[in-house]
Amino acid sequence: MGDNAMLMPMNGQGGPANDVTREDMLRARDRLEVQKTRAQKRWLRLLWLLAGPGVLVMLGENDGPSMVSYATTGATYGVGFFVPFILLTFLMAYAVQEMTVRLGVATHRGHAELIFQRFGPFWGYFAMADLVFGNLLTLVTEFIAIQAGGLYFGLRPVVSVGAGVALVFASLAMRRYATWERTLLALAAGNLLFIPAALLAHPNGAALAHALASWGPLPGGFTTGFVVLLLANIGATVTPWMIFFQQSAVVDKGLTRADLTQGRIDTGVGAFIAAVAAIATLVAAAPLYAAHADVSQFASGADFATALQPFIGHAGATLFALGMTEAGLVAAATISTSSSYALAETISSRHSLNLDFHTGRWFYGAAIFSTVLAAGIVLIPGAPLLAMTLTVNVIATLLMAPALLFLLLLVNDKEIMGGLANGRLANIAGGAIIIGIAIAGAVYGVLTVFPS
Repeated sequence: MGDNAMLMPMNGQGGPANDVTREDMLRARDRLEVQKTRAQKRWLRLLWLLAGPGVLVMLGENDGPSMVSYATTGATYGVGFFVPFILLTFLMAYAVQEMTVRLGVATHRGHAELIFQRFGPFWGYFAMADLVFGNLLTLVTEFIAIQAGGLYFGLRPVVSVGAGVALVFASLAMRRYATWERTLLALAAGNLLFIPAALLAHPNGAALAHALASWGPLPGGFTTGFVVLLLANIGATVTPWMIFFQQSAVVDKGLTRADLTQGRIDTGVGAFIAAVAAIATLVAAAPLYAAHADVSQFASGADFATALQPFIGHAGATLFALGMTEAGLVAAATISTSSSYALAETISSRHSLNLDFHTGRWFYGAAIFSTVLAAGIVLIPGAPLLAMTLTVNVIATLLMAPALLFLLLLVNDKEIMGGLANGRLANIAGGAIIIGIAIAGAVYGVLTVFPS
């Protein structure tokens, strides 16, 4: 389907509409600008116009629990094994999300909608249950990260969490996909705050290079704790919500087959930036490993910033706390929107950030409800916040295998994919990722049952 086809009015289920809606007009206006830019061969501007879903999904996955997982890894194992492992997980993330981009531009359908259409209601509801359960747990941890950042600056939990809820609501009130996307991209740039924090930790360049070249040492050997962090680091980069969000965002943005190259670049750039920020978080927390800090005594992400202050100074600790807050804010907006897309697609309701509130009441209502529920859970007194944060990433990893299986089946369906169906290398990569995640989950289960 070419760009001209994308200008045809569509209703909420993807069929031609009798009346041109506000959603149609806004998307058509965006596509017209893309067409003009492509005709003028202004390739950098074209990339700027089409970028967004890939960078946003990768930086959105560098969320509160992810950054806590990277910090815990650095404080537990220092600079070594996990530096190249993090790079590997982002290569996995790119492989998965590139398939998602192809699926979106080939079908112009959201992921939940496609699962229902191709596999029927049973598997559709199964995939939805997988997503909703994981999204709610993850959304809770985003507000944990927001609360942790607020605690470092002396804010009461109800104030910082309330501010996070207000930001999510404000992003939805824009009622314009392009504005929502660019606003979140600007906020997501805060992920880079971990880089100066890492530099203030005065990392050993030779040690980093050695870790990358030799895969680094593994202090303490193969233990249950190591497997938990292994799974947490995988869950910090490859999760089900990313598939649902990016495919729906690609559709909402109106990307076509002609835009596939820019969609791949967008996803690759996002993976690279997110990997740098993730490794920077690990490096920033590595001084705690040298100081033999007991991370198990930390109650939240705020404790990392406080504990790091003697090593990276007040400025570095402040940057670390701000980065943790930003990570939670961006992810809260993207993950709640992921749930909204999926729910609206499931009940065949209109689903776009270009909708007004009345037309998109189910779409916006799902985001509002899940945000309020998650924020309320975080404010429960005495909740084990750090344990919840790490556990959520482990759960996300365990839920990933069925989500990846659905994705692989869809991108191999030549009836809907045509010439964009998976090739041999993509299937090998996807199969290897599923097998690797399944094996890691099985090892975790064995070590949990038989800890000795």
